[in-house]
Amino acid sequence: MMFDSSASVGPQAIVNVLQEKDRSGDGDYMSGGWKSEDGRLSYGYSSFRGRRASMEDCCDVKISNINEQSVSLFGIFDGHGGSRAAEYLKDHLFENLMKHPQFMRDTKLAICETYLKTDSDFLEAERIAFRDDGSTASTAILIGNQLYVANVGDSRVVMSKAGEAIALSDDHKPNRSDERNRIENAGGFVMWAGTWRVGGVLAMSRAFGNRHLKQYVVAEPEIQEEEVDQELELLVLASDGLWDVVTNEDAVSIARMEEEPEAAARKLTATAFSRGSADNITCIVVRLHHDQLAVDSTSAKLPAFEILLVDLYETFTRFVCSFTSDDNS
Repeated sequence: MMFDSSASVGPQAIVNVLQEKDRSGDGDYMSGGWKSEDGRLSYGYSSFRGRRASMEDCCDVKISNINEQSVSLFGIFDGHGGSRAAEYLKDHLFENLMKHPQFMRDTKLAICETYLKTDSDFLEAERIAFRDDGSTASTAILIGNQLYVANVGDSRVVMSKAGEAIALSDDHKPNRSDERNRIENAGGFVMWAGTWRVGGVLAMSRAFGNRHLKQYVVAEPEIQEEEVDQELELLVLASDGLWDVVTNEDAVSIARMEEEPEAAARKLTATAFSRGSADNITCIVVRLHHDQLAVDSTSAKLPAFEILLVDLYETFTRFVCSFTSDDNS
């Protein structure tokens, strides 16, 4: 997993605030966190290779101020067939979006056009490579008091609104009736091969990349807009390594138990691993700070045995990090 240093795009400065905080091995595990200067929001992330042989997840966070409005962008990119597509999105998607001339005036249009252009640019960049990488992209974009969630693939964004877990994106699965109809109308097919797959190959119906299925597997995002009010407490963005084993309700409950978003992200990653997730696990937790909101101490608690497993996992992670640090000194 790769992380940016600070950069400048056009006349507006963009601060890339992802910070590597912990490492185990070669990028096996890392986490970090940050709080905005105005105290409006804080975020934390956690990314773990898990039981997979390689890491194909990426995430990105960019914070800026445009026309005296705060702008925050959060993204999860879950690669398949390799990590190149996810890395390309991490390096280019948000920069392309913030360069779009309509970004502040017609944000939905800018998001849609940027997703499609970035997909086209990636396919062109990979034109001579004998690869067919692909990636999801689940993004949350905060402009002032407006939240835009754009999704391609089966990563997901969930919000906690007054303690209720509400999905802000729908997974793009081939067996979704509207997606199956779209694919079949384009001349493709969906079949069962261990799970429902486009052309018997890909287990999601929309993605970046995937040149050989591009006619059917599009990168056009579904976009949802929400007004940020006092009830919107936090966001959880994550790859399917989390959502395969953690429900929306559990994710929100776990995140609300932790005051610091990084601690929440780490707990979510550890929980997914303890529940047997076989995939890479990456999540971002964004907490919005309102004077009237407080963490509900009566939130549902995890079963005692599961808490023990999570605590044991976190202890193991700290031990490995310490051992690796000693070896390198």
